[in-house]
Amino acid sequence: MIVLGVEQGKGIERGGLGDLYVRHAPDGIHLAYLLTGDRALAEDFVQEAFARFVGRLGYLRDPNAFGPYLRRTLVNLSRSHFRRRKLERNYLERAAAGHGESTPNTDPDGALHDALLRLPERQRVAMVLRFFEDLSDGQTAEIMRCRPGTVRSLVSRGMKTLRIELGVEVR
Repeated sequence: MIVLGVEQGKGIERGGLGDLYVRHAPDGIHLAYLLTGDRALAEDFVQEAFARFVGRLGYLRDPNAFGPYLRRTLVNLSRSHFRRRKLERNYLERAAAGHGESTPNTDPDGALHDALLRLPERQRVAMVLRFFEDLSDGQTAEIMRCRPGTVRSLVSRGMKTLRIELGVEVR
């Protein structure tokens, strides 16, 4: 079997990319799915993250450092994707406004996931990393490249929005 152009069994230095893929890809796909809501896109993001890492494998001193690298790369890929999608959506909306058409919402996931995907990108990323990836404020802040207080604020605002959208009362 070939994984990202590397034959399994041969590997590249210290156990290789194949071992890293086997250990980290399922968690990466899960994170990317939570960020995007699209399984195929999540798998593409994980493949892209590993492809970007191939040239840097020789510099990996601590295999435990790969998990945070993968998370940060997936968050960045997700940001880029949604930035592009927003530009495309704005263009289509402007084009449709000129022709009297509208763009349909075709999101088939459950209510919580729908609401999560409607959150602003930074709030969604903070919520997914904190609650679905079970990272601390500090770890989340490191991945998002912001302060832990910012993470707490983003999570608080995200929770408030989700409670309102889902009609959940807090006592």
